[in-house]
Amino acid sequence: MPAAKPSATIRYTLMRLSIFVGCLVVVAVAVTYGLLPSGLGGSNALWIALLALVLSAPLSYVLLRKQRDEMSAQIAPRIDRAKARLAANQGQEDDVA
Repeated sequence: MPAAKPSATIRYTLMRLSIFVGCLVVVAVAVTYGLLPSGLGGSNALWIALLALVLSAPLSYVLLRKQRDEMSAQIAPRIDRAKARLAANQGQEDDVA
């Protein structure tokens, strides 16, 4: 029996988090060794996190295209069903009023 395939949303989220953590480590090392400027005063941790976020966002956008498409394909039918239920409920409310 094959193992259950994890949800596309969970896989995408874990991969995106992994990219962020990787960027966080790279930025922290670069700031520690003076390759990147450090933050002002006590804001170094915030500076490192913001730089990692800025770096990981475009990387995730490019590298996780396939996973994002899988996730949207998995979510789209649920959204369509929710919209249909909402439209049906609104139609019932209009009939009552």
